[in-house]
Amino acid sequence: MTQQTVLNASHRAAGARMVDFGGWDMPIHYGSQVEEHHQVRRDVGMFDVSHMTVIDLHGDNVRPFLRHLLANNVDKLKTQGKAIYSCMLNERGGVIDDLIAYRLGDDFFRLVTNASTRDKDLAWIRQQAAPFDVTVTERPELALIAVQGPNARSAVLPLIAATDRERVETLARFSAADAQGANGEALFVARTGYTGEDGFEIVLPQDQAVAFWNHLVEAGVKPIGLGARDTLRLEAGMNLYGQDMDENVTPFEAGLAWTVTLDEGRDFIGRAALESQKAAGVPRRMVGLVLEDKGILRHGQRVATAAGDGEILSGTFSPTLAKSIAFARIPSGDAGEVNVDIRGKLLPARIVKYPFVRDGKAVE
Repeated sequence: MTQQTVLNASHRAAGARMVDFGGWDMPIHYGSQVEEHHQVRRDVGMFDVSHMTVIDLHGDNVRPFLRHLLANNVDKLKTQGKAIYSCMLNERGGVIDDLIAYRLGDDFFRLVTNASTRDKDLAWIRQQAAPFDVTVTERPELALIAVQGPNARSAVLPLIAATDRERVETLARFSAADAQGANGEALFVARTGYTGEDGFEIVLPQDQAVAFWNHLVEAGVKPIGLGARDTLRLEAGMNLYGQDMDENVTPFEAGLAWTVTLDEGRDFIGRAALESQKAAGVPRRMVGLVLEDKGILRHGQRVATAAGDGEILSGTFSPTLAKSIAFARIPSGDAGEVNVDIRGKLLPARIVKYPFVRDGKAVE
């Protein structure tokens, strides 16, 4: 049965086109995906991301548990409120999911994982947590609203209680803090966005979410659908689970080597497989592509290179660049000339470093 977030009626009242997204009834756009994309790049927009999974971990051994569970090292989180992005791997080094981990205390961490992987994530985390005597608690009673764009901070800060406003305003990137809303809401505010723009991710009780969403609307923040969220994150060079990586892909093959900490004395799940792959040579690599010709790069298209064939992972038309862009996984080695098979025709593409867009401007 399709699930609904607490903001479902708000989306429908705003004229959203709703689609099934990983078993959730979610807004794909409210009229124009391209206009919504530009709205976030140029001003501010907000996303309902309440379908994502919030998991709280408690226990004296929560840090040793996460050192074992994650490829990135939570020991990097020296102070309360700091966060890291990490992959959670299987024994083969494949990505079970990517997530954000927040340190909220010596014995309290919070994970935010993807919606489509909820059941398998919870089962895996609980299985691995049992020997560490860590309590795993899903928080389905919480809603999540992401406010993103160059004007996001000026839109959100007036909705924070005066006593907490400075603390929220000075949050560093990849940090979070509890705060009270101007209307008494209990907020958890983070700066760990998924669009390449600045802003906040706000976790709050479901029974306060609709009113808070309406306060944002009154402040001039426009709702944005998941369609624009996808084009924004691809321009920003951010992976999408299930499309750019999965349980058969290692972080090294997904352009996520920077999230793997092979520190001495820490035996995390999948480490042996990663070390073996690194020693033997990673067979595939993820690259950014820009199409030189007209056409749209889409998932599954064949990519022809001098080193062998690869495929398009995430691909779309970039509203900011007015070109088609994509992630592709290709064989390691000299790629030479690169062409993409679009409806039987090989069209030239150029390998570029990503992100494709930073701070609203092209970097490709």
